[in-house]
Amino acid sequence: MPRSKRRVLVTGGAGFIGSHVVDAYLAAGDAVWVVDNLSTGRRENIPERAEFVEMDIRADEVRNLFREVRFDVVNHHAAQIDVRVSVLDPGKDASINIQGLLNLTEAAIEVGTGRFVYVSSGGVVYGEPEQIPTPETAPKLPMSPYGVTKLTGEHYLNYYRKVRGLEYVALRYSNVFGPRQDPHGEAGVVAIFCTRLLSGEQLTIFGDGEQTRDYVFVRDVVAANMLASTVTMGDGVGLDARAFNVGTGVGTSVNRLAGALEAVAGRSPGRDHKPERPGELRHSTLEASLLRSRGWSPAFTLEQGLRETYDHIAAKRAGAKS
Repeated sequence: MPRSKRRVLVTGGAGFIGSHVVDAYLAAGDAVWVVDNLSTGRRENIPERAEFVEMDIRADEVRNLFREVRFDVVNHHAAQIDVRVSVLDPGKDASINIQGLLNLTEAAIEVGTGRFVYVSSGGVVYGEPEQIPTPETAPKLPMSPYGVTKLTGEHYLNYYRKVRGLEYVALRYSNVFGPRQDPHGEAGVVAIFCTRLLSGEQLTIFGDGEQTRDYVFVRDVVAANMLASTVTMGDGVGLDARAFNVGTGVGTSVNRLAGALEAVAGRSPGRDHKPERPGELRHSTLEASLLRSRGWSPAFTLEQGLRETYDHIAAKRAGAKS
């Protein structure tokens, strides 16, 4: 017997990752609403079959939308995600990432939402980890206001679960890349390198280029979101009992990433090494065995993801010029 159609809210659904998640919920037969204020998201990323509400997650009108629709699932991607912005304006970062979250959780509890999927960040909540790859149980030592707000969000959700019964899952992403990533907004290095290669410009590398990150393709991240929307969680207590790292477990240096993209592009315009940026993490790779134990695993290699991303950006540029 087919399951009934769920009413799903995706905040930040006009953004890079959120819009892919919207596509997946629609493909699964769900009715999807998108709340996005378009501060960084793009209207063109939202499919016609989704109901779009241009709204800030901190707005009072959020409660009215919940009362009207009574969402079964909330997938919360809307956030202030720029570490540099969080350092320059911690109040703005906290307003969006904490007050916005609280507005959504209170509304979800009021209407009996069954599952709240929260996007955390494995790249910032652990700080400079001692253990690589880093498991969910590693110490949480964020080194930026952005990391503090993401971790604080998990603490709030843990409180809401224990005291008010809100069922949630937190996904701690590694470095997500793929089509629709904005090289001028979220500043993903893959999108930046693709854009520079297409323009025949040198690739800028800060420091020696041997710093490593765990690059995970957006379609694999979408699969993790779909699993998090339905997975049965145990009765464990604490943040780590409700959280999954989402990553490949493989660290890739910036130098290797540059070489792989040069191979995809079929050109090597050169590399411009600049001084190391202060405060940048040296290594960040996530251990995702918990998520794998629930049936998830990356379906795309780094090279496959880079090829799809490069081809997407190239097609968008060609379309803009025609």
